[in-house]
Amino acid sequence: MTLNCNDKIIDFNTQKIMGILNLSRDSFYDGGKYSSLEEVISRVSEMINQGAEIIDIGAVSSRPGSKIIKGEDELKLIKDYIVELTSNFKNIFFSIDTYNSVVADFALKNGFNIINDISSGKYDVRLLDIIKEYQAGYVIMHMQGDPENMQEKPTYKNVVSSISGFFDSKIEEFHNQNIENIIIDPGFGFGKSIEHNFQILNNLKEFKKYKKPLLIGLSRKSMIYKFLNISPDDALNGTSILNMIGLQNGANILRVHDIKEAKECISLFSKLN
Repeated sequence: MTLNCNDKIIDFNTQKIMGILNLSRDSFYDGGKYSSLEEVISRVSEMINQGAEIIDIGAVSSRPGSKIIKGEDELKLIKDYIVELTSNFKNIFFSIDTYNSVVADFALKNGFNIINDISSGKYDVRLLDIIKEYQAGYVIMHMQGDPENMQEKPTYKNVVSSISGFFDSKIEEFHNQNIENIIIDPGFGFGKSIEHNFQILNNLKEFKKYKKPLLIGLSRKSMIYKFLNISPDDALNGTSILNMIGLQNGANILRVHDIKEAKECISLFSKLN
């Protein structure tokens, strides 16, 4: 399974690590840890050396309770980092975590490969035109509600069926617009209770029917630390355990903060298969 993402081929026949680089001080974990250009470049270099093949950079928090921000404001926060990263690292895939078309356009113009959009085109309709223009990779994610209200008693008759219905609709919609390079993300923690998240993980193989790369973002999330009554800082062990279950259930991409440990998960999984 391969995708052509802004003129670079990504092979998903082996599992990939997507390293998270948060530039927002408001992120639920490691917010504000990397701010200067020197710190960011150093961190990206470290992630690559530890085994990340995709770096996902974002300047806007999407944690529960966060608000939507304008594209022009987001671009001011992130444009210098985009230019520096693609200038310094040529043999890596870059993803931009954004729902704003002006940010996506700038990133793709400067060599980024993937748009990771929590809204799946809901917040900025022009984003789809940008993705089509560059033939970029496009991560579509299921979310009930919006970040500001998504964790206010999320309710489903059947969460797995609801996500499948969402993917059915969105994949058809985007294919009709000649957007083909799609990655699917069930959206752990985005409008789901802890119980919903575990139901999704247990039934992850249901989404393999779409024959699209499957991304999971479990890293240090509340389904781990709230269930275990610990903090995000202490949730690495739980993250590794659930990532291994995700791999066994068909995940192609692990989106994580901790690269070394995710690489170990993939290596052990590969040895078992």
